[in-house]
Amino acid sequence: MENDLVKQLFIARENTINFVKDMEEATTELVPDRLNNSIKWNLGHIFVISEKFLFQLTGEDTKIPSNYSSFFNNGTRPVDWKLNPPSLDELINILSEQMNRVKLTLSGRMDEKVKELYSTSTGFELVYVREFVSFCLYHEGMHFGAMKNISKFI
Repeated sequence: MENDLVKQLFIARENTINFVKDMEEATTELVPDRLNNSIKWNLGHIFVISEKFLFQLTGEDTKIPSNYSSFFNNGTRPVDWKLNPPSLDELINILSEQMNRVKLTLSGRMDEKVKELYSTSTGFELVYVREFVSFCLYHEGMHFGAMKNISKFI
């Protein structure tokens, strides 16, 4: 199961990156009417949440740049950004690098229990590393769908 989960996460991430890699920077920053976020926000949010679930909550060090939380945490929106967000290229690079760290750090640990049970806002209770990886698959897929929806509006 371990290889399947990690492989699926890699495929999901590859699809995410391939979807945006040829987009214009300005396109990724547009927020369509009636929506709160942009494609760029979704990319950064995927990264930040994956850092928390795949590294912080599994007892590993995170590599979240200091300004990313103010841009991409739950409840943030581009309309509230006071500074320029990271570039599309930076987000693509950091998302790719994150997958390399997953492979190096979490391989062989899928059946490991984390120190403390974690309940997500959607009601999932996570105890094992594999459950955190599985949740990140769900989360990335949800935001990939949001990015596809945004692209239809723009």
